[in-house]
Amino acid sequence: MDADITSFEELLRLAKMGDEVAMAALFEMHRKRLRQMVQFRLDSRLKGRVDPSDVLQEAWIEARTRLPGFSEKEEMPFFLWLRLIVGQKLLDLRRHHIGVQMRTVDREIANGGIGIPGATSIALAAQLLGYANSPSDAAIQAETRRRIQEALDAMDPIDREVLTLRHFEFLTNAETAKTLKISHAAASNRYIRALQRMKQILSMAQGNTDDTLTRAPHG
Repeated sequence: MDADITSFEELLRLAKMGDEVAMAALFEMHRKRLRQMVQFRLDSRLKGRVDPSDVLQEAWIEARTRLPGFSEKEEMPFFLWLRLIVGQKLLDLRRHHIGVQMRTVDREIANGGIGIPGATSIALAAQLLGYANSPSDAAIQAETRRRIQEALDAMDPIDREVLTLRHFEFLTNAETAKTLKISHAAASNRYIRALQRMKQILSMAQGNTDDTLTRAPHG
């Protein structure tokens, strides 16, 4: 048996028995990816009020409590299981601090099986402007951001989510398909379609194309 797999399985076995050192090691393996997910999906109204480290700490406590019931036989890889818990903490924090219901897009995504805050056009636009050659003039930049957000809002919510998972959270195609509960082929096709749409959006909004978005992650 592969040594890395043996190591993971042993850590998981110990963690299920209540070994907090083993549980901390398991969580640490995925901390960077989980933190990136929190920073991307944290409601903009909570930034400055909620620290991503606090979200991860609450998720770690929750995961430690729920771990005895975890089983990969349920076809939920450990990372995606942790990610789901982190996402649920984000929803809890938003409801607690803002006291609003989930946006329509979030409901659509949750019904698709994610159960966490959906990707917003605001967050995606900020990321895309980071890739593109953003104008220095503040007014022009604000107008560009507005156009990109409007185009993103017009996209199918699942396509927008696939783009987020693959390109900004760096999930593999298999992880994306499992997260959205769609086939591998559907996840791949939607991702290609979303990339093409993003290239069009950037071209229309800024008068140029950036091939960064056409370079699909491996997996």
